[in-house]
Amino acid sequence: MTATNLRSYDEALLRQSFDVARRSREAGDHPFGSLLADKDGNVIREQGNGFSSEGHDRTAHAEKLLASWAARNLSLEELQTCTLYTSAEPCAMCSGAIYWAGIGRVVFGQTERDLKAQTGAHDENPTLDLPCHVVFEAGQRPTEVVGPLLAEEAAQLQADFWSAKG
Repeated sequence: MTATNLRSYDEALLRQSFDVARRSREAGDHPFGSLLADKDGNVIREQGNGFSSEGHDRTAHAEKLLASWAARNLSLEELQTCTLYTSAEPCAMCSGAIYWAGIGRVVFGQTERDLKAQTGAHDENPTLDLPCHVVFEAGQRPTEVVGPLLAEEAAQLQADFWSAKG
């Protein structure tokens, strides 16, 4: 469900979220990364996955951690004009956090369906095959969704990670 109104900086910022995912993996965490940008494409904050760094918290997804920070630190008016860029499509939990925080736009790389096929039934990532737009469409305020975008690049972030974890 890619929106037709791509912004000139969307691909560059999405690739920057891929860099966050790489750093997360290098630090021993799951290979997911997100960032929040304002309406002009200025990065406000980056966030990697927190599974390991947060004490093996299975809910410490990059998007959820970033949405929670945003809800505590930015106004709803600001967040409605912000974009969350993320290496993989937000799961149902993260989509709910993004919605509740009030972030107005999401750009993602790899779909949940493709991630599920790639990771398999791994205990640390029992992926939900529920598109984020379904969660957002159930809400009372709009959340624009752009993605999948650069999906093959995004999938490479996961390459060999889950099989190596056994």
